[in-house]
Amino acid sequence: PSPPIPPVHPDVQLKNLPFYDVLDVLIKPTSLVQSSIQRFQEKFFIFALTPQQVREICISRDFLPGGRRDYTVQVQLRLCLAETSCPQEDNYPNSLCIKVNGKLFPLPGYAPPPKNGIEQKRPGRPLNITSLVRLSSAVPNQISISWASEIGKNYSMSVYLVRQLTSAMLLQRLKMKGIRNPDHSRALIKEKLTADPDSEIATTSLRVSLMCPLGKMRLTIPCRAVTCTHLQCFDAALYLQMNEKKPTWICPVCDKKAAYESLILDGLFMEILNDCSDVDEIKFQEDGTWCPMRPKKEAMKVSSQPCTKIESSSVLTKPCSVTVANETSKKKVDVIDLTIESSSDEEEDPPAKRKCIFMSETQSSPTKGVLMYQPSSVRVPSVTSVDPAAIPPSLTDYSVPFHHTPISSMSSDLP
Repeated sequence: PSPPIPPVHPDVQLKNLPFYDVLDVLIKPTSLVQSSIQRFQEKFFIFALTPQQVREICISRDFLPGGRRDYTVQVQLRLCLAETSCPQEDNYPNSLCIKVNGKLFPLPGYAPPPKNGIEQKRPGRPLNITSLVRLSSAVPNQISISWASEIGKNYSMSVYLVRQLTSAMLLQRLKMKGIRNPDHSRALIKEKLTADPDSEIATTSLRVSLMCPLGKMRLTIPCRAVTCTHLQCFDAALYLQMNEKKPTWICPVCDKKAAYESLILDGLFMEILNDCSDVDEIKFQEDGTWCPMRPKKEAMKVSSQPCTKIESSSVLTKPCSVTVANETSKKKVDVIDLTIESSSDEEEDPPAKRKCIFMSETQSSPTKGVLMYQPSSVRVPSVTSVDPAAIPPSLTDYSVPFHHTPISSMSSDLP
């Protein structure tokens, strides 16, 4: 017995496209019925435009950037699987070829080829056939669709008159939908931070970034999908602009579906963004309150500078006494090493630090330290023995014999 013929107008529903408003249905969803046993099938469809529809298309002609001209009111052809269980996404049959009024319609390019060598599949999307449509109510338009039949897969086609929207229009609609009450987000925070009796680790706070994961910039219009379980928001304007170019409608935070219909603007994040303009991250507490998270680098800079100054100054001010034990001298050397490495910006007094290291080395042998750092006891007698009248006013005028007497007197005292 021959297989049952599927209905010509099945109850197929197509998914709403956020960037298009449907103005009229020109051809209802119609099955692409297999008419022969051959692999390649062809079907013809006819539709006509009313004078009002023709006028709407004509007056919507717009000059786009780059000198292109296009219509914002368009004739849109959509193909999908003939499934009635749920709204269908655009889906093309294999080896698809479309002609509008005898002219070949260029289809969108192929998706990147899969690794396992399956036949390439075109990404399903609506087709704007306005450029090939006769903008006249007197002459009907003919569409020819040819495709390769597949066992167990039936397709459906439909044609609509639509108005194309921009991301700015969708953003305006999203704002008009309203902003979600901040208390809703606070309740979500409390729910996330309530102690789970089965869990060993209790979460007492929750860190959330005020940067958009899409543009890596500060949020301006915080938004997320109702279906998302996370608190992190993304920027509504950026998200809509990206989907205008390539409609994926996937949340940039959790990679799950985030359809336009499910997007909400978060009132709590709006408040936070208005309250603190210099912070990129905040922390939520168990009671729903929040506090800004200051960057740790700044805190470290502030605390480290005075510390190094105190350490270096304390080393400099202590005279190198003989009584200091070897252990303390080691400690001092350690401290000095650390300050030299860590405080690259403190290059005010490098000679002082070098002197300290030298002093601490001499401390390890106390007997040498006495002789080297108490030289006044040696020099005092030599100075008094010289007649003041014999000293010339300038150092360059010193005569050679003057140097001999102190050196000869010192040599007897010094080992």
